[in-house]
Amino acid sequence: MVGESKKDKIRDMLKGIELYNPNNLTILLQYLDEQCIDNHYDLEANLTILRLYQFRMNTEIGEEEERNKDVVKKVIIKILLKALTALPNTDFILCKSLIHPSLMEEETDDELKHVLNLHQSLETCNFEEFWKVLRAKPAVYMNITGFEDSIRKFICYVVKITYQTMRKDLLGKILGGLDETQLKYWIKINEWEEKEPEYVFISNQEELIKSKNIKEKIEFDNVARVVAAYAKQ
Repeated sequence: MVGESKKDKIRDMLKGIELYNPNNLTILLQYLDEQCIDNHYDLEANLTILRLYQFRMNTEIGEEEERNKDVVKKVIIKILLKALTALPNTDFILCKSLIHPSLMEEETDDELKHVLNLHQSLETCNFEEFWKVLRAKPAVYMNITGFEDSIRKFICYVVKITYQTMRKDLLGKILGGLDETQLKYWIKINEWEEKEPEYVFISNQEELIKSKNIKEKIEFDNVARVVAAYAKQ
């Protein structure tokens, strides 16, 4: 499993001018594959991959990169899918902003368009549509370990801050069509209660609405990361 020690090594490797060393790309791509396999996530390393692709496609190496667009797109799709697992953080938007324009012009590409549609469904909380879109192309995300459960955690987060009670059948649908046993598991780990046969008690909103607990959707550290990312371009 990818541990913090590997993450620290990557951090050390990307210090200073080494952040823009194209020779690091091979190691970073291997690290991205490890993240996908081991259900680990490193935003900064993935942003560095996108910056290096930007640089390569803006130089004479761009002709070679043009020939390898399909390979580059597959890498970008992995990065975007991993960013989705970090919701409600704004990682997906940040990653998308660093994708070279020549690739984003090709949003008609089936797989890239598919991932963008997934993000749109989650951002608009159209969760049933998300699962429908996701399962239309299972091969796109099947190599991302823990992807579905990461999305369920985000959906549970939204439910917790939005509802006091919810119908069990609806909760099962928005969590991806869970059966009774699976649904009970998610109710338990979120410390919700089945107070009635058809309903789940989520939370007391009066307890949640306290000034000291109110958090902005985009927190300062997220804004700082966006600014830092652009500053490094």
